[in-house]
Amino acid sequence: MINNTLIQELIHEIVNEEEGVPVVECLMRGSITDEEIAEKTSLKLNTVRRILYKLYDAGIASYKRSKDPETQWYTYTWKFESEKLEKIMKKRNREIVENLKELLAFEENNMFFACKNGHYRYTFDEAAENNFRCPECHEKLEYMDNSEIIQEIKEELRLYENNGSEVPFNFRSYS
Repeated sequence: MINNTLIQELIHEIVNEEEGVPVVECLMRGSITDEEIAEKTSLKLNTVRRILYKLYDAGIASYKRSKDPETQWYTYTWKFESEKLEKIMKKRNREIVENLKELLAFEENNMFFACKNGHYRYTFDEAAENNFRCPECHEKLEYMDNSEIIQEIKEELRLYENNGSEVPFNFRSYS
């Protein structure tokens, strides 16, 4: 079972279907045909194939096609590409770290004013353009201390930076 919620989220994002995780779990056990996955997960073969092709397009599944000499039918044996998933997760982690750093810099380098009725939050320049009045209700804008927001961003950034150097994902194939 996939216990890492980040991996589950990525699979849901790629596949956009609830059945994606059980299909990936089958792939993680080793090479397997689409028919065997359908049988083990009790999913329709069409659903399994749709999920497998989405995983293939994302690069985290590959297949080998072989022809049955008796029936002349093609059999597709699927395989999980853990290295590719690891690269995707590391790239995603780097992007999140970059975005958090940009957000942190924005929060640290700006002074904010907010409407006491909760309409908007403005930087100093935006507040000055509106004469320190809320354009919605015309109430006076008040200084907003964003130190709590800065602290939350720093904590989240610390979490992602700690996961970036050594990805704690344990999803190697069992074969």
